[in-house]
Amino acid sequence: MLSVRDAEATILNAVKPLDNQLDVEFVDLLMANNRILATPVISSLDFPHWDNSAMDGYAVRYADVQQARADKPIVLQVVEEIPAGYEPQVTIKPGQAARIFTGAMMPPGADTVVMQEKTHRQENRVFVFIAPQPQEFVRRKGDFYQAGNEILPAGIPLTASEIAVLAAAGREQVSVFRRPRVAILSVGDELVMPEQLLKPGQIVDSNQYALATLMRELGAEVLLLGIIQDEPTTLQEIIDYAIANADIVISTGGVSVGDYDYIYKTLASLAAKIHFRSVQMRPGKPLTFATFGNKLYFGLPGNPVSALVTCWRFVKPAIKKMSGLAKGWESKFIKVRSQSELQSNGKMETYIWGKLNLVNGVYQFQKSEGNDSSGNLINLAQTNALAVLPVGKTFVYPGEEVLVVQI
Repeated sequence: MLSVRDAEATILNAVKPLDNQLDVEFVDLLMANNRILATPVISSLDFPHWDNSAMDGYAVRYADVQQARADKPIVLQVVEEIPAGYEPQVTIKPGQAARIFTGAMMPPGADTVVMQEKTHRQENRVFVFIAPQPQEFVRRKGDFYQAGNEILPAGIPLTASEIAVLAAAGREQVSVFRRPRVAILSVGDELVMPEQLLKPGQIVDSNQYALATLMRELGAEVLLLGIIQDEPTTLQEIIDYAIANADIVISTGGVSVGDYDYIYKTLASLAAKIHFRSVQMRPGKPLTFATFGNKLYFGLPGNPVSALVTCWRFVKPAIKKMSGLAKGWESKFIKVRSQSELQSNGKMETYIWGKLNLVNGVYQFQKSEGNDSSGNLINLAQTNALAVLPVGKTFVYPGEEVLVVQI
């Protein structure tokens, strides 16, 4: 039985990111939200594209206005008005100024902008009452970015700010990694679909719905293979099909040591490399991880809470790394104060689900009410975090700090 840390390291070491040559597609910019950039982006444009004004005011020569005072204003002749999007037609000469607006191009000859609040306009003359700083309120061409350099690196998720940069750089399409393909199946004779009438001893299979939703939230394409009965030949055929058609296969159920738990035997018959079959954690101990070359197999516990907890803890980072993210795929832990009393037997790394609440600007963890059995899916709803009690830790008192991972 592996520790959680060793299990995570084993999984992440086995993950091979998508290839930035073979696993790439071009998508329209408006369809690129949350996709992973596959190749670095270089722009042929400088940012700003030209010298421009950062303020409404007057474009002047600093030499003309450096002595301006309230009791002795400098008077300049206004020779042009320059709105945004207009190319200046006049070169500013000594004693001259141009009315200019925010974002407009600086005219030749001018090197400084005097904000309009420091001036007074009379017909075609402007009085400057306060001396500006040299080059004040002027954004120089290339101040933010010089053409030919990398403007965005590969391996980052594309959100609103990155897409804005791409649009400003003139990109209509962008190169992104394809979505990882995840096959999901549930194993067990006791499982039925939600629309079926329950018979004694049967339960509704919620796992494939939960896991498919989570995988899609992570940007994966999902192949749903449904409920597979505890029958070795059928199970082998389905898993073989899943491995052939997906990058990651997730099964729930059939991974403990019961007479009808066939996953281990099936994986062995298909020549999988089985890395481990259990993890020192609660819930989620009966977790199987195997590989078929670069393809990953996760055999998750059948209990719905155990399935989700192990998926959050292990499958989610694996999906992120495979998707092409350059960094940031590991689970993120933060230290917060617990509002609740938390308990563990100390023998396993224990995960307790609940909510992160912002209290007076400080995050605190509140355990979900009710029974925290791994079979109790009901109180998992509306949670957003898992508190982690390491091996040997049996108690966390209200007000004590605890590590949590956001889900």
